[in-house]
Amino acid sequence: MDGDALYSIGDLARRTGLTVKTIRFYSDRGIVPPTDRSPAGHRRYGIDAVARLDLVRTLRDLGLDLPTIRKAVDRELSLPEVAAAHAEALAVQIRTLRTRHAVLTTVAKRGSTPEEMDLMHKLAKLSEVERRRLIGDFLNTAFGGLDTTAGFTGIMRSMTPEPPGSPDAEQVEAWVELAELSQDTDFRAVVHSMAEHHAAERARGDTTGLRRDAAATVRAHVAPALTAGITPTSPQADPIVESVMTEYAHDIGHPDDLALRHRLLTLLETANDPRRQRYLELLAVINAWPPPDDPAPAFTWFTQALRARPQGTSDAAAPGRT
Repeated sequence: MDGDALYSIGDLARRTGLTVKTIRFYSDRGIVPPTDRSPAGHRRYGIDAVARLDLVRTLRDLGLDLPTIRKAVDRELSLPEVAAAHAEALAVQIRTLRTRHAVLTTVAKRGSTPEEMDLMHKLAKLSEVERRRLIGDFLNTAFGGLDTTAGFTGIMRSMTPEPPGSPDAEQVEAWVELAELSQDTDFRAVVHSMAEHHAAERARGDTTGLRRDAAATVRAHVAPALTAGITPTSPQADPIVESVMTEYAHDIGHPDDLALRHRLLTLLETANDPRRQRYLELLAVINAWPPPDDPAPAFTWFTQALRARPQGTSDAAAPGRT
């Protein structure tokens, strides 16, 4: 072929590997128009038609629509502009497919009803503003009406999911489950109860210095017992229970008595709700945080140990009290 020659549609088909029907389709739509016609009315094309057809095929393989392709080959749009617009469209499609995949995967795992599937799909498609409103409502219900000086601002921030702009399928699936969990009224009540305990302890205790909360105290003291294989009802558990209760009594300024032990039991049993741990696990997936430690073994061990020793060692005032 030379630059001045005109070629038939059959010549173009052989050169490009496209069918005559496909080239005629693009020609009829003005994407690859003929340069001239033969005396018999047959279409004739210049050498530039080969380059145009190669570009058209590439853009079609990438999924671009015909109007956009026509603008690109006619140079109404530059190729970088076309690529950027198409990349953005593909990103939307990818997010949609990830959402669908997450919903279907969750349904397959749970055996969900059509109603549950519909709910999951709606939760997965929430906008960022709607997601924040949903989680904000959950946190306001869980922590609302409590003393703001008890450190709840930081706690609420640490319980807020922040999905990335392009979440993967696991993060979308985790978001759907977390959103469902946040709407569980019983779970909301559990979180609110824990917050009330926290606020009450802050109100009772010495707030002038740093101190661990009761759950952290229990985990710190019980961890060695779990490692050593000490059973919660054995005599070897006695000093562990006494150490925890001494520290807890000092922190909140209350004697180690039957009431205090019942109070700590209630707190640990509430904190040991598996839904709380599941929320934190899902939160870690969504926010790409390291997975949280599971406090259940320590909490279970200590509640069993404390139930075996319901009576406090002293009815005297705790340190700092008269």
